[in-house]
Order: sequence, then structure tokens, then C-alpha cells
Amino acid sequence: MSTKREDYISWDEYFMGVAMLSGMRSKDPNTQVGACIVSAEHKILSMGYNGFPMGCSDDMFPWNREGEDNKYFYTTHSELNAILNYRGGSLEGATIYVTLFPCNECAKAIIQSGICEVVYDSDKYADTASVIASKKMLKAAGVTLRRYEHTGRNISLEL
Repeated sequence: MSTKREDYISWDEYFMGVAMLSGMRSKDPNTQVGACIVSAEHKILSMGYNGFPMGCSDDMFPWNREGEDNKYFYTTHSELNAILNYRGGSLEGATIYVTLFPCNECAKAIIQSGICEVVYDSDKYADTASVIASKKMLKAAGVTLRRYEHTGRNISLEL
């Protein structure tokens, strides 16, 4: 009788890896963010990354961060894309894995959709008004916030 493999990846590694891989689809030259929404039964429900809405060509809209006409007027964040991409009904009780802590606008969508846990990697904008407001709302709504703990495992894909 053989024994099972012991070096398989954890659920957190798996889902954060999917979020990171999703973020690699973003064409944003500055920031690539990915999100993966998962059920309580460890099933992937939806994924998303930051980019322009469907039908808005990424060759016709600006990618610059400043000026009167910039990307912030047009792009959709990964969390909102993942929520809007879901076609299966309720997200009540789900967990969202995100590579960057959600802004206040995404926090609203997370709360309203019924997602109960946010597992995040980077929190590089923790001191901004947007993230401070986001954390305040998420905590008030009872959403669990958990920082992803890196294992140091190197996972590579050969494509």
C-alpha cells in the first residue's frame, strides 16, 4: 500500500496562487491585482483582475495614473470584476483571496455580496484614506480580515 504525497500545497497557497495568476492577466503597466472567490467547500466560484470593462478597448483608453483623463475613471478593480463575473447566485459565506487589500469601493461590493472573509497579500496602501475606510467598513460589517502567510514555497509553471 502506498502512502499519499505530503508536499501538496495548502488551500491558502492554492487560492492565493490562482489570485496571483489572475492578476497576471491585467494589462495595467503599474499595478496587477488578482482576486479569487471561493465557497466554504473550497470550490472556486469566480476570479477577476483589474482592467477596463468589457467592450472598452485597452488600446483606446488611457493607462496613465495622472492627468485629467486617467485610468482611474475607467478601470474596474479585481474584486469587483470577480464579484460581477460570478453568475451562480449568492456569494453569501464565501471567501475572497486578493493580492492587494481592497479599496473602500471594493469593500462596499464585498460587504453587499455577502462575502464573509478577505484573505489579502499586500497591504501597501494601508495608510491611505481609501484603505482606512475599507477596513472600518469591513470590520463593522463583521467581515473577517486575514493576511496571507507566505510559506516560502516556490511554485512555478512552465507554459
